Amino acid sequence: MRNLAVMPVTEPVEPLAADVDDATISAAVEEAYLPGLLAALAHTTGDLSLLREELRPDPARMREPQGGLAPERIAEARALALDALIRFRDGGCALAPPPDTNALRTMIAFAAGQAVSDDYLPFLREELAAGNEDLRAATWRADEVDPDRRFLVAIIGAGMSGLLAGHRLAQAGVPFVIIEKNADVAGTWLENTYPGCRVDVPNHLYSYSFAQKEDWPQRYTPQDGLLQYFRDCADDLDLRRHIRFGTEVTCGEFDEDRGTWTLHLRAADGANDTLVANAVISAVGQLNRPKLPDIPGIETFRGQWFHSARWDHDVDLTDKRVAVVGSAASAIQLLPIVAEQARELSVFQRTANWFLPVPEYHDDVTDGLRWLLRHVPYYSEWYRFCLFWVMVEGLLPAARVDPAWPPSERSVGELNELLRVLLTGYLESEFADDPALLEKVVPNYPPLAKRPLLDNGSWAKTLKRDNVDLVTDPIEAVTERGIRTRSGREYEADVIVYATGFEASRFLMPMRMIGRAGHDLHEQWSGNPGAYLGITVPNFPNLFCLYGPNTNIVANGSIIFFSECGVRYILGCIRMLLQGRHRALDLRPEVYDAFEDYVDAGNKQMAWGVSTVNSWYKNEAGRITQNWPFSLLEYWQRTLEPDPAEYELL
Repeated sequence: MRNLAVMPVTEPVEPLAADVDDATISAAVEEAYLPGLLAALAHTTGDLSLLREELRPDPARMREPQGGLAPERIAEARALALDALIRFRDGGCALAPPPDTNALRTMIAFAAGQAVSDDYLPFLREELAAGNEDLRAATWRADEVDPDRRFLVAIIGAGMSGLLAGHRLAQAGVPFVIIEKNADVAGTWLENTYPGCRVDVPNHLYSYSFAQKEDWPQRYTPQDGLLQYFRDCADDLDLRRHIRFGTEVTCGEFDEDRGTWTLHLRAADGANDTLVANAVISAVGQLNRPKLPDIPGIETFRGQWFHSARWDHDVDLTDKRVAVVGSAASAIQLLPIVAEQARELSVFQRTANWFLPVPEYHDDVTDGLRWLLRHVPYYSEWYRFCLFWVMVEGLLPAARVDPAWPPSERSVGELNELLRVLLTGYLESEFADDPALLEKVVPNYPPLAKRPLLDNGSWAKTLKRDNVDLVTDPIEAVTERGIRTRSGREYEADVIVYATGFEASRFLMPMRMIGRAGHDLHEQWSGNPGAYLGITVPNFPNLFCLYGPNTNIVANGSIIFFSECGVRYILGCIRMLLQGRHRALDLRPEVYDAFEDYVDAGNKQMAWGVSTVNSWYKNEAGRITQNWPFSLLEYWQRTLEPDPAEYELL
C-alpha cells in the first residue's frame, strides 16, 4: 500500500527506534493534540493512570487548541506524554494487550472530555477501529451464503462512494462492475480542478476508515492530493480491473420476471451497449452536474466564460478583467488566486456567507505531527477519533430551532444567537478597517441556514485588494461586454466564471430509471426526490443510492462516514436476498412515506428548514431534499442492517 493502511495497524508505519533521542520525541510532543496522544499512550502501554481527570479536554471547548486546556495543564500533559514515550522506547516498545470494554470506555471518555453513554460506545469503538479491526467490513461471503448463485452488482460512478462500494463487495465476494463516465476515478476530485480547490473537512477524517494515510501534506488537502489518494485506493484495492471507464449509463430498466436490471450504456465514442445486473448502486452523488444561473443573455457574452467545476485551464487570466458570479464554497477558494492574476476582479455576491475561523486551513501538516503518526502506535486512530468526536454532534445543537425563541431571520435559538455573535465578531475583526465592506459581508440570516465556510483570513485580504470589487447589486443580465446589474451599471469583463454550484436536487440525472409496472423514477419523484435512509425507493427493487436524498450534512460529520454506513446497509440487503433465495426486494410505500414525513419534520426544526435564505439544500418547491437533520449516531444505528419487514421480498 502507498502510505495507506487498509486495516488500522497496531504497529506504526515506522516503529519507534531505540536510538531516537529525547529531543526528537520532545519536539514532536510539542505539536501533538495532547488528549489524543495521552489516549493513544494509554492504549499502547495499558497505563490508564495517564488519563488524569484534570487533563481531560473541556467538552464545551473541543474546537479550541488542546480542547481548551489551560496553559499549566498543557505543560503538565506534555511532560506526562514525553515521559510515557521515553519509557515506552526504553522498554523495547512492547505493546499492551488490546483494551477490554471498560478500559476502552475510559479512554473514549477521556478523549471526548465527558462520559459517553453506552449507546455511543459501539458506534465510537467502530469509528476508532481499536484492536486492529475493520469493523465495517462484511462478515460474510456470498459463496458461503448462496454458493449456487452469481449475483452481479452494477455500480454507477467511480468516485468516493463507488470505490467504497466496490471494495466492500469484493470483501464479501460479490461480483461487481463499476461504470464510470470519466477516464479515471475520483469523481468530483477529478472534475473540479479550479484554482484553490480543497476539502473543507480535516483530511485525516475525510478518508476511508479502512485506508488511513499518515503523510497527508496539509490538514485540509487540496484537490490534487485527494485525487491521488483515490487513485491510490483504486490501485491498491485492485478495483481498476472492475471499472469500465469512458462509459455512461443513459437508462436502466427493471425486469420483473427475472428480477434484474438492464442498463443501457453509451461509450465515449458513441457506441451503445447493455449490461444486465441483479442490483444497481447509484454512486453519482449530489454535486456532479454543474448548474449555470438562470440569467438572461449568458450566450451573448463575446468573451470567454465557463463554470468553475469545468475550469478552462487554457484561458489565461493574467491582466484580464474577470467577473466571478458567486461567492460561496468554490468561489471563496478560487478568488484569492484569481485576484493575484487579474487586472480587475468583480465578485458578484447574491448572499453573504458565515465563516468559521480556521487559521490552519492552508497549513502544512507539521513535522512533529507527521512523526507522531508514523512512530507512535494508535496515535493515528486516536487523532482521527478526536477529530471525529468534535463533529459527531458538531454545531448541530446550534442549528436546532428553539420553539420558545422569537421567530426571526436573525437566529433560531439561544445557541444559534451565540454562534451568530461569535461569527459576526470574527467578520467585524477582519473588516474593522472597511465599514462599507463589512456591511456587505455580514449575513442577514441565521447561522447554519447555509453551510458555513472555512476561512484563514484570505477572504478579507482578497476583498480589500485594490483590484477587487464586491458587487451586491443583483445581476439583471449578461451582455456582450460583461454583466449588467439592476441599477443599470455594466461591469465589463474579458472572462466570466460561474461559481454557481451544482444541480444538487436533480438526483440520478440525466439517467432514466424504469422500475416495476413501468414507474419512471423522476416522474414518481415529481421534483421532490426522496429515498429511505437516502438509499432505497418504492417501485425500484434492488436499486440503491449512495449520497442520496437527505444524506447531506451541514453542521456535523464527513460524507465519507455516511457512505460507509450506506454501503454496509446495501450489503445487508444483498445478504438478505441471497440467504432467502429472493430475486429482489422492494421498499414498502408506507415505510417510505413515514420516513419522508419524519425527515421533513426534522428539517423544519433546523435553521436551514425555517430560514427563507436561498440555498442549494432546497428544491424548486422549497423542500429540503439534501440534508440529514439528525445525529450521526442515529444514521449509524438505522443503517446497521436492513429490517426485512420494511421490504417486499420478490
